[in-house]
Order: sequence, then C-alpha cells, then structure tokens
Amino acid sequence: MPRKPKHDRNDLIERARNLFWQRGWAGTSLKDLEACLDMKPGSFYAAFGSKDALFELALDKYAADGTGRLQALKQELGPIGALQRFPALAISSAEAPAKACMLSKTLLELHAHKHPLAAKANSHLLKMERHFCELFREAQQAGEIAAHHDPEALARRYQSDLLGLRVSAEREGVDAEAIAQEIANSLTRL
Repeated sequence: MPRKPKHDRNDLIERARNLFWQRGWAGTSLKDLEACLDMKPGSFYAAFGSKDALFELALDKYAADGTGRLQALKQELGPIGALQRFPALAISSAEAPAKACMLSKTLLELHAHKHPLAAKANSHLLKMERHFCELFREAQQAGEIAAHHDPEALARRYQSDLLGLRVSAEREGVDAEAIAQEIANSLTRL
C-alpha cells in the first residue's frame, strides 16, 4: 500500500514560491528548499523532479494568484475600480515575502542566461498584460474611458507603472503608497 504524502502539495508550492520570491532562483539552493519544505532529497525529487520544475510551479501559482486577485476586484469594483485598486493591493500584502513582482525578478535574473524559466515568467507577464487590456477595453465599452485610447497601449503602460511601483516599494525612503495612489488617480483622467 502506498504511503500517504506527508504534506499538502499546494502548501508546499506556496512555501517554495515564497522562498523563491524572496531569494530568487540562484539564491535558493536545494538545501534551502528541503529545509523550507521539511523534505528529504529523495522525497523532494519524487514530489517535484527538480528545482526548475518546482520553480515553474511556483511561478504558475504566483501568476494565478495575481490573476485571481484582479478578477475578484473586477467582480467587486468593476473594471476601472479594479485597475485603480490593484496598485495599492500589489504593495500592501503583509504576508508577501517581497514587494517586487516575482515574475519581473525572474525575468531580470534569468533572461541573460537564456534560461527557460525567464521565458515562462515573460509569458505570465504577457498574460497579465492581456488581462489589464481586457479591463481597459471593458471600461472603454462602458464609457469610463474615452474611445480614442488604445487599450493595449494603456495596458502596457499600466503594467510598466506597476512594475516600477513594486521596485520602488522595495526601496528605503520611497513613498510607494503615494505612487500607487497617483497610478490610481491617473486612470480618472483617461
């Protein structure tokens, strides 16, 4: 009879995500992962196969969580309300191990090495940009944004502003909350 797994897989992926998010791919060793997940090497490899495979699962979880938060905001506040609230939400989580975006950190860390995980992070960033674009398009259809604006251009700029905000939130002496508010306020002028 097979033994029952000691841990919940989703919990393990979430814990690994937090460690990777904080330390990055290169800064997280297999020993770090084994300690964080309370797993022996054999169990780790049986559960995940490799560090890269677990990192990919962590990226997928990070992206899915972000998309889920955005969709919940849309349901609660509508498209423009979601876009206005999202910047403050992105930097305010006390549980987050870092303020900077895990996807952008991964892209910056691994792109120069042409590591496949950089492409995966970029793919998730592009998907998120499409979600932003859809919200801008819906807001435009509802008459909340002028018809002459290009939703794709707005989404690219918005995502760029968010990524800059999240880096700024990591810096000492920067009022990231004020920047988040300015991003939200800028949407009322469209």
